[in-house]
Amino acid sequence: MKIAVIGLGEVGRCYAKALHIAGFQLRLCDTRPAPAASALAATWELPIQTSVGDWLRECDWMLSCVTGAHALGVAEQCLAHAHPGAALCDLTTASPDTKRSAAKLAAARSIRYIDVAIMGAISLSLEKTPLLASGASAAEFAALLTKAGGNARAIHGGAAGDAIALKILRSVFTKGMEALGVELLMAAEAQGVREKLYTQLCDIDETPLRTFIDMLVRTHVIHARRRAHEVHDAAAELAKHGIPSVVLPGVEERFAKTIAKLETQAPPQTEPTIEEALAWLLGKTQPTGAGKG
Repeated sequence: MKIAVIGLGEVGRCYAKALHIAGFQLRLCDTRPAPAASALAATWELPIQTSVGDWLRECDWMLSCVTGAHALGVAEQCLAHAHPGAALCDLTTASPDTKRSAAKLAAARSIRYIDVAIMGAISLSLEKTPLLASGASAAEFAALLTKAGGNARAIHGGAAGDAIALKILRSVFTKGMEALGVELLMAAEAQGVREKLYTQLCDIDETPLRTFIDMLVRTHVIHARRRAHEVHDAAAELAKHGIPSVVLPGVEERFAKTIAKLETQAPPQTEPTIEEALAWLLGKTQPTGAGKG
């Protein structure tokens, strides 16, 4: 089995090294190899191709490790030279739509396309960094990486674009929590109640994360008006202590949008399911019986 690694930055070098140690035959490609890439290739006595060409036809797997901005262009070049049945694994940070477009182009040429999202820091965990893969051959990619000591998980039934979409959505949550956590602990520290705050928040630990998030959204559509006042008061309190919030104005805007919708359309139920709440927020008609168990 021959594997092409296209793009020899940090990601490309990491997986090239793991695959080489595992005994796979590699073909390397980078338009402008950095000294680290050239040194690695020299150690293995392997040439570095500076462009995609007919040499790619002998490869069964292709790992695209370029930047997101170049992802679609590189995919098109690879598809033009790869043999039918080969697999193109896109490890770039390209958008979900870009990866979906590349998947359609690959399918037209009978080439398998796998969307791969890197879910951690390569510099810290190297090939052990968690990867999320979607697409028809995601499980085969995960098996390939496992042989090289990697840590890839396939999304059951996932289509190309799903993996990177989930990575972005995870960032919405984690980066939002990060910003909120910074403001929260700054304000608590300034008032000398940080340790007491941890105690007041400990009940959240007792609820599974999915249940907690669903609860927030389900009850949001019923209690947005009341909670908006609490948000306003909390922002005023932080400002009074010299720590004006950057996060809470956005929270207020989100609540305001829900309140405006409530002025023209009643909430779905007095105790909506998560499906009913989301359908209402998105302006969709909830199918009868959906979400009932």
